[in-house]
Amino acid sequence: VGIRRRLAPLLDNNRRRIELMNGLLFSLPGTPVMYYGDEIGMGDNIYLGDRNGVRTPMQWSSDRNAGFSRANPQKLYLPIIIDPEYHYEAINVDAQQNNPSSLLWWMKRLIALRKRYQAFGRGTIEFLAPQNHKVLAFLRRFENEQILVVANLSRFSQYAELNLAPFEGLTPVELFGRTQFPSIGKQPYLLTLAPHSFYWFALEPVRVSEMVGPAAAPATEVPVLAAAPRWDEILEDPGKLSLELHLPRYLREHRWFGGQARHIRAVDLIEAIPMRFESMTAHWALIRVDYLDADPETYVVPLAIATGEQAERLLSESPLAVVARLSGETPSVLYDAVVEPAFCKALLEAVRSEQSFSGQSGEVLSFVTPALQPADPAQAPLEPSISKAEQSNTSIIFGDQMILKLFRKTEEGINPDLEIGRFLTGKRSLTNVPPLLGALEYRRWRRGEPMTLGILQGFFPGVEDAWRYTLDAVGQFFERVLTTSTQPARVSLSIDTLLEAADRDLPPLASEMVGAYLDSAHRLGQRTAELHLALASEPDDPAFAPEPFTSHYQRSLYQSMRSRTIRSLVDLTQRLPRLPDELQDDARLLLSREDELFQRFHALLNHRISAMRIRCHGDYHLAQVLHTGKDFVFIDFEGETRRSLSERRIKHSPLSDVASMLRSFHYAVYTALDSSASGHAAQATVRPEDAAQLEPWARLWYVWVSATFLKAYLEGTRDAVFLPRSRDELRILCDAFLLQKAIYELNSELHQRPEWLHIPLRGLLQLLEPRIEKSVVAPISSNLPCGVTALEPTHRFQTDLRMESLTTLEVT
Repeated sequence: VGIRRRLAPLLDNNRRRIELMNGLLFSLPGTPVMYYGDEIGMGDNIYLGDRNGVRTPMQWSSDRNAGFSRANPQKLYLPIIIDPEYHYEAINVDAQQNNPSSLLWWMKRLIALRKRYQAFGRGTIEFLAPQNHKVLAFLRRFENEQILVVANLSRFSQYAELNLAPFEGLTPVELFGRTQFPSIGKQPYLLTLAPHSFYWFALEPVRVSEMVGPAAAPATEVPVLAAAPRWDEILEDPGKLSLELHLPRYLREHRWFGGQARHIRAVDLIEAIPMRFESMTAHWALIRVDYLDADPETYVVPLAIATGEQAERLLSESPLAVVARLSGETPSVLYDAVVEPAFCKALLEAVRSEQSFSGQSGEVLSFVTPALQPADPAQAPLEPSISKAEQSNTSIIFGDQMILKLFRKTEEGINPDLEIGRFLTGKRSLTNVPPLLGALEYRRWRRGEPMTLGILQGFFPGVEDAWRYTLDAVGQFFERVLTTSTQPARVSLSIDTLLEAADRDLPPLASEMVGAYLDSAHRLGQRTAELHLALASEPDDPAFAPEPFTSHYQRSLYQSMRSRTIRSLVDLTQRLPRLPDELQDDARLLLSREDELFQRFHALLNHRISAMRIRCHGDYHLAQVLHTGKDFVFIDFEGETRRSLSERRIKHSPLSDVASMLRSFHYAVYTALDSSASGHAAQATVRPEDAAQLEPWARLWYVWVSATFLKAYLEGTRDAVFLPRSRDELRILCDAFLLQKAIYELNSELHQRPEWLHIPLRGLLQLLEPRIEKSVVAPISSNLPCGVTALEPTHRFQTDLRMESLTTLEVT
C-alpha cells in the first residue's frame, strides 16, 4: 500500500518513527526519493481510490485551498486534505518554516548532512550482526570516510553490543551534534538507544592532543632505549644521549609543544629532579629545545618508569604518553607520569603539604595560599582526571573541587597566571576568578628568578567555555533568521560604528532576533570592567600600579604594530599563489590597502594619549571565559604563550583586551556561518546554500552584540583612570588594537590553520571599510544603526508585502 499512502499515515503520524524511516532512507545505498508533502508530514485521502489519495494539492499555507490555488474549491482537480489530524491549516509549509523544531527543518538538516559525506551516496555497505535483532547496524565506507549507522527498530529502549574490533583506536563522532563518544577498544562496543532512534557516527582517529586513550600512532613506532630500567642509566651520561635523540619525535606528537613549525637543532635534558612518593618515583625533566630559526625554549615533562602489566597497559591505552621502551627481560617503558592517577594524587598531596624536591642544579618547591582549605581526613581522596581542553599546558582535575595546571613551556620569571591569580584571589569583591590555592616552582641553586611549573586553583564543575556557549547561541540565531521574512540591516563594521552604536538604543530588530545573548554580552561587558578595575586597584604595588602612556611607549606600540603588519603582509604575499582561488582576491585587496593600515596605526603618534596602562588578561577571548549558566568566570591569565614572560608582564591599555573580545565575537559568528562551506564540520550550523542569505545577519549579530558588550564595559569603567578622557583618543586606541588583533590572527592562521584564513581576512577588510557604506538595507520601521539617514528610495519593489517590510536606501 506504500505507493498509494503517504509516510505519516503509514506510521500513525509518529514523529520518532518518521525520523527513523527517513534516517534509514538517507543512509542506505541508492538515491533517496521523497514524495512531495512527506517533508512536512502531510496526510492523504485514501477514499479517493487508486493513487489519487496522494495527489492532493500541496499544503503551502493555511490560506484558501492550502495556498495551492485561488480557484473556487469546487474546481480543484482533487480536494485538499481536511482530515482533522492532517488538516491543511495545521500541517503546512508556512507554519513549519517558522518553527526551527519542525519536521521540515529536521529534514533540511538531514539532507545537508547526507550531502556532506560521500559515503552515503557512493560508499559500500557492510551489515553488522548484533545479538539484539531489534537493532539494525551497518557500515558505509568510501575512501577515507567510515560511517556507522545504528537504528533501534523497536518502540522500546534497547541496547546492543557491536563488534568493532577492526576499528580499534578510532572514535565514533555523532554527526548531528559532533559529539565524541568513547573510543573503540578491543571489547564489544556498547550502545543504548531510545525508542525508534538512530545514530550516524563518523569513525575518526583520536586527535593528537588527546594523551589519554588510544591514539593513531601504533605502539610499534615507540623507540627502544639501550639502557637498563634504572634512573641513573637513563637520565645521566651516556644513557641520556640516546634519550635526547628520540625526544624531538615525542615532543612533536603533543599540541602543548610550541615548536611544531620550527627546525629543531638539538634537544638537551638539562635537569632531572627526583620526586619520591610512597606509591612511586618520578622525575621532573627540564628539556631545552634549540632551534635553527628561533630562540631556545624549555619544556617540562614529569617522567616515570612502568614495568610488566602496567607497561603493557600504557602501550595499549596511552601510547602518546610513552616516551620510549626500555631494553631488558621485563617489558618496561619510560612515560609521562601525568597519565598515572597515583602520580597525580601524590603531586596534589605534595602541594598541599608544601614539600620540596632537590636536584643537581636546583629544587622544586611548592606552597599554598590561605584560600586552600585543609583536607578533610574523613573525605575520600579526590580522583584525578586529565582535561582534554588544554593546548599549551596540561590540567589535572581533582573531583569537582580543584584543578592543577602544569605549564609545559616554562622560563625564568613568575608566570602571569600565578602572579595575577595570587593578586586577584585577595580581592574579595571579585568572585569571577578561580581562587589560587597553591603553586609549584623550580629554583636554581645559583641566583636567578624561579620558574613556575604549575598552579593549583579552585574548580568550577559543570560549566562550559563561552566559545561553545556563543556558537550555540549563534546557531539558534541563524535558525530564527531562516524562519523569518524580515530583512536585516547592513552596517559598517569599523570601530566608529561600534562606538557610535554603543551610544544608541538597541534596534528592535536586533533585540528580537539576537535575543537572550544580548543579556549575556552585557553581563560579560560588566564583568570585564570589574576585572580591569580590580587589576588597577593597587597603586602601591609596583607590579600592578597603573602607569601613564608616555610618548616613548606610544612610539614603541606603533613600531611593534607596524613591524608585525609588515611581516604578516610579506608572508601573505609569499603564500598568495598557494591560497584557494576564493581567498586570493580578498588577499590581493588587503595587500593593496597596506598604506591605509599604516595610516590607522600612525594616528597613535599624532595624538597625546591621556589614558593609563595596567596589567591585563593578555589573551582575552571567549575560550578563556567560562559560562556558568548565569554568569562568567575568567581563566588562563598567562597571556599569549608564544611571547616571552617579560613581554606578557608588560602593562597595556585594557582596551587591548576589549578589542580581543570584539574579534572573538566576529570569529564566533563567522565560524558558525562559514563552517559548512569551509569543511569545519565540528562547528557546522549552517547549510552552504543558506550562507549567502545569512551573511548580512551575521554582520548585524556581530555589530549589536559587540556594541552591547562595549556599552556595558564603558558604563562600568566610566571614571576609570585607564580609559582616555576624550572620545577621539578612545576611537584611535580601539581602532589600532582591533587592527593589531586581526593582523595577529591573520599571521597565526596563515601558518597554523590556512583553512580559517578567510575569517581574519574578512575582518580586516571590514575594518578598513569606509565609515559610511554605499548602500544600506534596513526595515523602515526599525531604527537605522550607526547614524545612517533614511533617504528617498531609488527603487520600489512590486510585491504584495507591506511597504515598511523592505525598502532599498541609497546613501551618497
